Amino acid sequence: MALQANTETHEFQAEAAQILDLMAHSLYSNKDIFLRELISNASDAIDRLRFERNSHPEPAGDEQDEAPRIRVTFDKDAGTITIADNGIGMSRREVMANIGTIARSGTAEFIRTLTGDQRRDSELIGKFGVGFYSAFIVAERVVLTSRRAGLPASDGVRWSSDGKGEYTLEAVERAERGTTIVLELREGEDELLNEHRLRSIIERYSDHISQPIVMDQDEAPVNQASALWARPKSELSEQDYHSYYRHLTNDFSDPLAHLHTKVEGRYEYTLLLFIPSRAPHNLWVPQARDGIRLHIRRVFILEDSGQLLPNYLRFLRGVIDSADLPLNVSREILQGSQAVAHIRSSAVKRVLKLLKELADNQPEKYADFWAQFGSVFKQGIADDPPHREDITELLRFTSTRSETQAADVSLSDYVARMKEGQDRIYYLLAPSPAAAATSPHLEAFRAKGIEVLLLGEAVDGFVVSGPLREYQGKHLQSVAQGPPDFGDLADEAEKEAADQADSDYAALLGRLKAHLAGKAWDVRLTSRLTTSPACIVTDGAETDFTAVQRLRGSGLPNQPILEINPRHVLVERLNRGLDDPHLPAWAHVLFDQAVLATGARIETPATFVTQLNDLLMSLAADASEPPTAQPSDES
Repeated sequence: MALQANTETHEFQAEAAQILDLMAHSLYSNKDIFLRELISNASDAIDRLRFERNSHPEPAGDEQDEAPRIRVTFDKDAGTITIADNGIGMSRREVMANIGTIARSGTAEFIRTLTGDQRRDSELIGKFGVGFYSAFIVAERVVLTSRRAGLPASDGVRWSSDGKGEYTLEAVERAERGTTIVLELREGEDELLNEHRLRSIIERYSDHISQPIVMDQDEAPVNQASALWARPKSELSEQDYHSYYRHLTNDFSDPLAHLHTKVEGRYEYTLLLFIPSRAPHNLWVPQARDGIRLHIRRVFILEDSGQLLPNYLRFLRGVIDSADLPLNVSREILQGSQAVAHIRSSAVKRVLKLLKELADNQPEKYADFWAQFGSVFKQGIADDPPHREDITELLRFTSTRSETQAADVSLSDYVARMKEGQDRIYYLLAPSPAAAATSPHLEAFRAKGIEVLLLGEAVDGFVVSGPLREYQGKHLQSVAQGPPDFGDLADEAEKEAADQADSDYAALLGRLKAHLAGKAWDVRLTSRLTTSPACIVTDGAETDFTAVQRLRGSGLPNQPILEINPRHVLVERLNRGLDDPHLPAWAHVLFDQAVLATGARIETPATFVTQLNDLLMSLAADASEPPTAQPSDES
């Protein structure tokens, strides 16, 4: 750092330098966004000033009555564009924190997210908090001058840089609060020094900004200069909504759907909520709640941290504007507010109604929603009992009837297709739908044409074992839990065969159980298998199989049960050779194979391999022995 006459020169950190280079050379294809980003920052600065004044009613200096505005001007002779606002401004410390260094968590994520597509990458700029640096897309030098509201004129600060490794800070006199940014344009950017050109960029990207954006002395705003959500829906087009969504979220994709309504009655409020078309990068970060902005009489107050919408709807983006809450409201006040409780309940109902309309009328769009947000939305089954019935109708699953792994089956679809005599909704929990689709637990159900829901997400075990135990009077039953019960779907011949097998295989079951002592809690026959020799199930009284899997390192239930198929050739052979010295090894190999088929892990893989090899060698030796000579009829 060099220090001279209250002027400091600093070096950019490595990531900052990398981003500045990207701005100057790699993201040039969509250069107009520089103005969008700088105007957006200016708008935020005015919002923050309003919020600070409403939170602290004492006046900040003598500038209380100046109307908010953003001014965009250009100077052809000097080759500059200037963006100025009369927002909250910045102190010297804030300039260093917000402009001087950009090595924040979002910076590294921004760099990792870049795809190589210049237009797409340029849309990521604001999303990761590096919007100011888009100025270097068109400028060879940027000069920022600012003074924070409430500080004396002598506390002004000027930041300047050519974006090539260093920036300079100096103290300056600045009579007015706010921030002024001067862009000294690169050679070849003269076409931006044109009023019509700048107006067209503002109208395209920033028309929704609620502060007036002016370009000339008569103060006529270029933009609508009113909060978009406060305007009548009849005046707004889809493009208006999409433009505002992009401004709000810095997403380069259009939203999947939106909800815009004004509610009047006991409480007055406006909802403008968007469903993104794809999951945000921080969807699974618990502390990341940047989706809903609370405004009070159009003044931005705070980001929702869970009071305005429940956690399972955290993918929503948008604005809730209340006319009833006090401007100095705190998060603690929100928690006990009847108005907030009413707004929350109403918003949830309207969002669920919107999703129902998508599911009924635009199933392809709803399928897109489910693919992006279904895992989060399912949490509402446990988290939101008052709306559980509506949420249940919106759930989607993969099943044995699905042609792909996409979740396209509702519970009402399933019930409508149930076989005559079927009184349960069957499901299978597995590490993934693909693993479930090949599970041996499905064999008898496939043979009988019984549909099974394939559940492969972590939340599924808690959904079906807790709040979602039945639907339309039909109990949900795991195909891997307890003895198989086909109810009226099992015919008398099957029941008689099962009774006979219990008698015929009693001795084998006893020996296998003895050999697997300490490993299998029980060994029994099953009717759930048709082609596999064995499978692992959990006892009916235990928590569902895969839910337990995720709580234990081995992946097995606390009391694993080995079920064997009496119709399988291998099991039949074992039953005929109860004195076979290899029977203990067969018992362990059958058990370990069944464990692997569930997606769990076996405790001693090397032992399993050794036992399997020994058994294969034994079978090979038996097969190579010449048949015993039979006596001739002539003898």
